[in-house]
Amino acid sequence: MRTPSPTTSSGTPVLSKAGGTDRRPGPLLGVVLAAQFMALLDTFIVNVAAPTIRTELGASGAGLQLVIAGYTIMYAVLLITGSRLGELLGHRRAYLGGLAVFTAASLACGLAAGTGQLIAFRLVQGAGAALLIPQVLSLIQREFTGERRTRALGAYAAVLATGAAAGQVVGGVLVSADLLGMGWRPVFLVNVPVGVALFVLGARVLPDDRPASADRTRGLDLPGLVLLAAAVSLFTVPLVLGQEQDWPLWTWLALGACAMAFGVFLAYESRLARRGGAPLIEPRVLRIAGMGPAALRITTSMAVNSGFLFVLTLHFQGGLGHGALRTGLTFVPTAVAFGAVGLTWRNWPARLQKRLIPAGFALVALCAVGIGQVLRGGGDGGVWMYAAFLGTGAGLALAFSPTLTGALAHVRKEDAADASGLLVTVTQLGQVIGVATFGTLFLAQLDAAGPAASGEALWVVSLALAGAAVVGAVTAGPRRRQRSR
Repeated sequence: MRTPSPTTSSGTPVLSKAGGTDRRPGPLLGVVLAAQFMALLDTFIVNVAAPTIRTELGASGAGLQLVIAGYTIMYAVLLITGSRLGELLGHRRAYLGGLAVFTAASLACGLAAGTGQLIAFRLVQGAGAALLIPQVLSLIQREFTGERRTRALGAYAAVLATGAAAGQVVGGVLVSADLLGMGWRPVFLVNVPVGVALFVLGARVLPDDRPASADRTRGLDLPGLVLLAAAVSLFTVPLVLGQEQDWPLWTWLALGACAMAFGVFLAYESRLARRGGAPLIEPRVLRIAGMGPAALRITTSMAVNSGFLFVLTLHFQGGLGHGALRTGLTFVPTAVAFGAVGLTWRNWPARLQKRLIPAGFALVALCAVGIGQVLRGGGDGGVWMYAAFLGTGAGLALAFSPTLTGALAHVRKEDAADASGLLVTVTQLGQVIGVATFGTLFLAQLDAAGPAASGEALWVVSLALAGAAVVGAVTAGPRRRQRSR
C-alpha cells in the first residue's frame, strides 16, 4: 500500500526527496530555462522583423506567413514525439541534440538567400525546439522535489510570460539597430552564440540519465506518432494560415478532419494499452487527478495571453502607429507582474491559495475590459492602461502557475515525460488558438481606417478575452471548492 503524500498548506501534495536528486539545482535550472526562453523568444521575435524580411527577400504574403508560422506548426506537431524521445534517449542527450539542431537551423535562417530556404530552415528550427523544450519540464520533474520543484515551476511559468514580451522587445532592438547592415538577419543569428554557450554548459551540468535497456523497450509508437502528427497538423495549419487566406473551404475541412483524427488517435492508443503495448501517451497520465481540467485551464490562460499580446501589438503598431521597440516595451509591466507573481504565490497566506486560480482568471477578465475601455477612443490609455497591464500579468500568473504545479504534483517519476509532453503541447496549442481566434476577430472588426476603428475593434476583442477568462474562472472554481472540503 502506498503511503499518502504529505501536502502543503494549499492542499498540493509534495513529493519526497526520493523522487529526485537535486544535483546542482541552480546551474541546471538556469541552463534549461535559458533554452526555454530562447526557443520561446523565437516564436515572437520574427513578428517585428516581418516587414523587413518581406522587403529584402521579396516574400509573398503566403511566404511570409509560412516564415512566421512554420516554426510554430512544426513545434506543435512534434512536441509529444520530442518528449518520448527524451524518455528513450535520456533527457540530457535529447536536450543537447535538440539544442544543436535549433542552433544550426538558426544560423542557416540567418544566412538564407531566399524565402524558400528561410521557410525550410524555420521548419528545421521548429523540429529542434520540439526535441529540446519537452526536456525542460521533464528535467524539472525528475531533478527537483518539494519546495525546490515548486520554485522551479514558478520560474518556468515566469519564463513563458517574459519570453513572449521580450521577443518583441529584442526583435525591435535588433531590427532598428540594423547591425552591420544585416537588416532582419540578427533576429536569427543572435541564437547562435547563446546556443553554443548553452550546449557547453548543458554538457557539464545536466545529469547523465541514459535509460536502462528495459526502459528503451517501450518504443516510439510510430502509428500513434503519425496519427497525432496528422491531428495536430489538421488543427494548427488552418488556424495559422486561415486568416491570411480569408478562410477558404480547405481550412474548414481540415478542422473537421482534425476532430476525427484525434478520435482515431485516442481509440488506437487505448486499444494499444489494453493489448499491453507502449502507447505514445500512457492513458493513466490522462487519468491523473486534475490533469484534464488543468490542461483546459492551461490552454485557456495561454490562449488569452497570446491573444492579448498579438491583438494589442496589431493595435499599437497598426492603429496607433507605434514602432516595434515602443510596442514591445509597452508589455514590460505585464511580463514583470507575471514573473513576480509566478515566483512568489506559494509564499502567500494559505487561506488565499485555495482561490488563486479562479481569482486570477477573474482579475484577467476585469483588466481586459479595462484595457478595451481606455483604448477604445484611439488614445494611448495613459496610466490606467499600465495599471491594467500589471493586473493582467498578475492574473495570468495566478491562473497558470498554480494550475501547472497542481497538475504535476501527482505525476510519478516514470510518467514525467508523458505528462510534460502533454502539458507543453497544450501550452503551445493554447498560444496558437489565442493568436488565431482573437487575431481573426480583431481583423474582422477593422472595417475602417484610423486609430478610432482599431480602438473599437480592440474593444470587441477585449470583451471576448474577458469572456474566455470568465470561462477559465468557472472551470476552476467548483473543483477548488471541492478539494477544500
